[in-house]
Amino acid sequence: MDEIRNIYCVGRNYVEHAHELNNQVPTSPLLFSKPTHSLVKANGEEITLPGDRGAVHYEAELVIRIGQPYKKGMKVDELVDRMAIGIDFTLRDVQSDLKKKGHPWVLAKGFSNSAVLSEFIDFPGVEQCEKSNFSLLLNGEQVQLGTIQHLIFDLQTLIDYTALHLGLGEGDVIFTGTPQGVGEVSDGDELSLLWREGKLGDCTIKLT
Repeated sequence: MDEIRNIYCVGRNYVEHAHELNNQVPTSPLLFSKPTHSLVKANGEEITLPGDRGAVHYEAELVIRIGQPYKKGMKVDELVDRMAIGIDFTLRDVQSDLKKKGHPWVLAKGFSNSAVLSEFIDFPGVEQCEKSNFSLLLNGEQVQLGTIQHLIFDLQTLIDYTALHLGLGEGDVIFTGTPQGVGEVSDGDELSLLWREGKLGDCTIKLT
């Protein structure tokens, strides 16, 4: 796996996804982070997730990797060197409880193996990405399909906002948001991550 320093994530960055969970559409990027302990490769092997903390939901996303230190005014195509398709696994019941209490989401988002990444490929540029789809297959059936063309906050906005508030440097990754179609995983489920028509990664779920 390419070297990764910080894992930044963006919540509610597709209108349909915000609506499917009955959330308001944000007026600025909704950022959160995951610890590096959450990282795991989707390399065809089994991924262990907690099965005793309520529902575990998949959220497939396009993930960008920053290739050099950020400087104000730099464009996406200058900064981003690699990309992957990822899954932001979420303990949905835990998250709902945390939201009711007004607490941060880290316990619902930062557990071990919650940040799944396919292999990284060269970033083809914003223009090509906007013309391309990524998708998630659950047991061979497509459950999510997205394109960054439909992001509420585009890649440039996400990069500038993240850099301003949290800092951004070489090796940082950003999970850019998930389209509609999120759902619960079960023990033994097989997940495949696709970019365009090609598979970049897959895994089998083990709930414990």
